[in-house]
Amino acid sequence: MSLSTPESVAAERSEAMPPRRRLRLWPRRRPGWTVILAAICLTLIVVVAILAPWLAPHDPLNMSPANRLKPADDTYWLGTDAYGRDLLSRVLYGARVSLTVGIGSALISVVIGLPLGILAGFFRGLDAVIMRVMDGLMAIPSVLLAIAIVSLISANLWTVMAAITIPEIPRIVRLVRSVVLSAREEPYVEAAVALGSSLFTIMWRHLMPNTLAPLIVMSTYICASAILTEAILSFLGAGLGTETPTWGNIMAEGRTYFLIKPSLIFWPGIMLSICILSINLLGDAARDRLDPRLQKRGGAQ
Repeated sequence: MSLSTPESVAAERSEAMPPRRRLRLWPRRRPGWTVILAAICLTLIVVVAILAPWLAPHDPLNMSPANRLKPADDTYWLGTDAYGRDLLSRVLYGARVSLTVGIGSALISVVIGLPLGILAGFFRGLDAVIMRVMDGLMAIPSVLLAIAIVSLISANLWTVMAAITIPEIPRIVRLVRSVVLSAREEPYVEAAVALGSSLFTIMWRHLMPNTLAPLIVMSTYICASAILTEAILSFLGAGLGTETPTWGNIMAEGRTYFLIKPSLIFWPGIMLSICILSINLLGDAARDRLDPRLQKRGGAQ
């Protein structure tokens, strides 16, 4: 009669159990050509924004009335605007403002909305108060709210960024709240509560990691929406000053001379479209890769 050791029992159980499938963070299928193209375009825009002081052939604020509305030539590659400013230089510098507003608004929205969403999802008493405030903010159109805030305060980069960020915070809060509401009923959260873990530990170690994947996806859409909202505000004259080179300001100044020189609207418009489309495509790709249900579909193929 042979005695069973713990090692032999564990070996027998491992042989009897079916092999575990390793959890894949990324699906096996490779990203499509649209995602690769979007990543390349967005990387080029970021590089252009960073290196704008070295890439711009002229000062974007330097006016030259003698050279107003000049066509493209060897000196001014895209021509000049109604004030004789180099259009190429202003478009390059416009990328800096748009990306700063987009990335800054997304980060601030997450920093403010994440703790509010966790508190609303975990504490029933705070849920009603926080969500009623968020519902009130969502009832106001984002562009009108941004115009009202900019009109009350002097228009600068920080005020415009704050005006764009405030309407985006409720989206983060609602998203995080929905994730926390489902996560707090999980056995591991209930076990942590039963073991007497501190509230900070439960939120930091058990609830917050569940929100990272949807937050990454939502942040990309907020970034694209913020860039578009900034362009709308500048186009309507409620954004940054007209002397600041932004894509919205360039198009707003060029609409008067559209029939004479359509490139004043075409070049900043195409840059704005490529930037927003690239961010949205990368956001869709991130959603496909971070969604567990889509991971299962990808693994089954």
